[in-house]
Amino acid sequence: MAQLSPTMRALVQPHLVDIEPYDPNFTPTRINLSANENTYPLPDGVRAAIDAALAATPLNRYPDPLSNELRDELASWLGVERAQVCVGNGGDELLFNIMLAFGGRGRTLLTCPPDFSEYAFFASLVETGATSVPRDPVTFAPQVDELVQAAATANLVIVTSPNNPTGDLFPLDAVERLCAACPGIVLVDEAYGEFAREGSSALPLLARHSNLVILKTLSKAFGSAGIRCGYVVAAPEVIEVFSAVRQIYSVNVLTQAAALAAVRARAAYKPVVEQICSERERLHAALSELLVGLPQPGRVWPSQGNFLLARIPQASRVRERLRDEYSILVRDFSYAPGLADCLRITVGTPTENDAVIAALTELVKEQAS
Repeated sequence: MAQLSPTMRALVQPHLVDIEPYDPNFTPTRINLSANENTYPLPDGVRAAIDAALAATPLNRYPDPLSNELRDELASWLGVERAQVCVGNGGDELLFNIMLAFGGRGRTLLTCPPDFSEYAFFASLVETGATSVPRDPVTFAPQVDELVQAAATANLVIVTSPNNPTGDLFPLDAVERLCAACPGIVLVDEAYGEFAREGSSALPLLARHSNLVILKTLSKAFGSAGIRCGYVVAAPEVIEVFSAVRQIYSVNVLTQAAALAAVRARAAYKPVVEQICSERERLHAALSELLVGLPQPGRVWPSQGNFLLARIPQASRVRERLRDEYSILVRDFSYAPGLADCLRITVGTPTENDAVIAALTELVKEQAS
């Protein structure tokens, strides 16, 4: 929006005049590993179940405004009550709604960058002030003591576990400390939680902290980014606020039907998630070995998500050559503070990962020679 016409600049709200839209920097390629999608086909039988659910869904009626059948299924799976679940048009809608409900002019959002850029973007849309406690510049571990101190004067805190793009988990004891310190809402974004080790979710903490909100999605482990379905889990009084500010009928009938079929078939996704995690470790080992001995040191950080963050010399140029010469798309984070020469690579299928390893081997060889 920085190029708005003079007429539009005069008409738009002043705080939105120079705001920049989210740009995923997408280019059509043979292999797309830039968006942290699940690139595997849906498990056997799941696509058929979804197709049958879609075919049986009437299109002439408005959707259930609160997605109650889906809420019941999610609540049963997670061991909570329906009143603790709110479904949204992707996690993005729910992130915007939490800003709309609990942020605003004169209020402050606290984050822990590098993290998902949409947190600060959505905050800016509703004139919420943003402050942050950056992660350790070498390890990317959160600076918990500093975060807890800053949380005491924040209205809203968002942390991510596993974190995008660094891949690390946010400690559960640190979540509890934030909930105790913050007078407002603490949101833990667990979009990639299904790929993390068992016992890493903050869901068990809901019983002890009424200001805790947990965000989840079907876009990642469930391989359903295209249907746009996310959900939050929180205390009933918090969910009532989400329900009040949400757009009417924001989750359409087809999304509700597909999501319900996918969640009911959740056991079928376990082998896919396990293979992605196995491939993540294989890709990490291969890339780490590849970057040893370069004139400029490289690094691959451990990850609990379905992606890896890698520091590769001349990363922006490497990304361009992967796209243009090999038709492989990865995400360049070199522009972000603290992420110089960093690429984020989604863990794909074995064939896709082999292609990435082979291409990077050639490109890195050139740097080493």
